[in-house]
Amino acid sequence: MIFGGAKVNGVIFSAAKKTKILVTHGKRIREALEDDEITFTEEDVDGLVLPHNDALVISLNILDFKVKRMLVNPGSSANIIQLRVLEQAKLTENIVPGIKLLAGFNLTSVTTLGEILPPTHAKGITKTTLFEVMDGDMGYNVILERHWIHEMKAVPLTYHQFLKFPTSEGIKQIRGDQPAVREMNAVTLSSSKAEGKSK
Repeated sequence: MIFGGAKVNGVIFSAAKKTKILVTHGKRIREALEDDEITFTEEDVDGLVLPHNDALVISLNILDFKVKRMLVNPGSSANIIQLRVLEQAKLTENIVPGIKLLAGFNLTSVTTLGEILPPTHAKGITKTTLFEVMDGDMGYNVILERHWIHEMKAVPLTYHQFLKFPTSEGIKQIRGDQPAVREMNAVTLSSSKAEGKSK
């Protein structure tokens, strides 16, 4: 996704050495207090393998289950969860059957099995989230789309590998799992090479 200007998700920011964000609460806009500023600094990239072109992949709790390999994707218009995740969490009986066609950027489409509405927990913030259930082969267990990001008033930055969002207790952050992304990319790359050789 490419963006510019001064607003993303209704949050004002500027990309500089230190990014300062003005937080919007309800209809009242106020300049955030020092503790409420969402900032991204060069220190945030400490411990990352640089340079990188990695997606932002995090872990969150759905109900009481920690789910890894969740892609934060502002370009997606649907939250997607893999059927295998719901099977492991013993939540398949909560799926509301229904078929939808979801189209990808490459114009292929997949058919969903239904929907589920579990709570997601992120550092003390709980949101009931509508997921489309898919039984397919994608590298991620979950895709979190822009509506979820907007509901959280979150600011995802792939370069810094952080998702930061305001809470009543100040700014909270979730670090991306860069090693998991690189492992998934390596598996995908080796699978593609193997397919190429077999043709």
